[in-house]
Amino acid sequence: MLLQQPLNENLELIARQVVEGFILGLHKSPFHGFSVEFAEHRLYNQGDPLRHIDWRVFGRTDKLFVKRFEEETNLRCCLVLDTSSSMQFPKDTNKVSKLQFSCVAAASLMQLMKRQLDASALALFDEEVNFMSECRSSHSHYRNLMNELQRTMSLNTENKTTNATAAIHRVADQMHKRSLVIIFSDMMDDADNIEGLFAALQHLRYNKHEVILFHIVDGTQEVAFEFENRPYEFVDMESGDRIKLQPQQIKEQYIQKMNDFRREVEQRCHQYHIDRISVDLAKPVDEVLHAFLIKRNKLM
Repeated sequence: MLLQQPLNENLELIARQVVEGFILGLHKSPFHGFSVEFAEHRLYNQGDPLRHIDWRVFGRTDKLFVKRFEEETNLRCCLVLDTSSSMQFPKDTNKVSKLQFSCVAAASLMQLMKRQLDASALALFDEEVNFMSECRSSHSHYRNLMNELQRTMSLNTENKTTNATAAIHRVADQMHKRSLVIIFSDMMDDADNIEGLFAALQHLRYNKHEVILFHIVDGTQEVAFEFENRPYEFVDMESGDRIKLQPQQIKEQYIQKMNDFRREVEQRCHQYHIDRISVDLAKPVDEVLHAFLIKRNKLM
């Protein structure tokens, strides 16, 4: 339950604890990472490493042959984080925000990529793309991305709206080689722009990228709309708009519209072959990632 404690520790340490907690249960890599494939035999030449000699062939032929291998291309992964103001919900200091959850999950996946010798990139967006790195596997690059995630996790901005459509199009334009693109967002973009948003996700798929969407919500307040039966003033964290009302007055209508929206996102993702992971903040990040990676591990 790593995210039930205050997040004032080093992000890399938390990510390492998350990865070490579930990596022992994985029998193979959940992603297509670094590996080698046998290609052919050739006669042994003096100076060739002895570890490459095929002793079984020697036993049958009494001749020394060495195995030649071809390296598979390393995985390239771009982690895309929505950092708009709605991702800072809930503001309760005793709870994990959507942004904090995203940063720890992204750092954990980056730690896993590093162990597999894969290349990672990071993109951060709200109204625009504020940060986008190249995709590399070096240790210095990994350290820079971890530092950027650590800084992002403590963001406390107001009235930062979301323009996921433009951000995803930019990622698609800049990721020139086929990659795994993992997006962390609450999908709280303009509801009238859902066509544009999924056109951007289609752009990634058209470019042959594999896309995974971690759709993050607070199940209690944002989905079930559980509030005490008293007047509240609700504030839009992105626009700053305010409205005073009693939750019971609109609860049934709100839940219906939220369920319709989530159902549409799920159906569109299925249509475009995007792996959507529904995330409830009530579950800690290690539990969510463990379930996701075990499922993926079984499918590969």
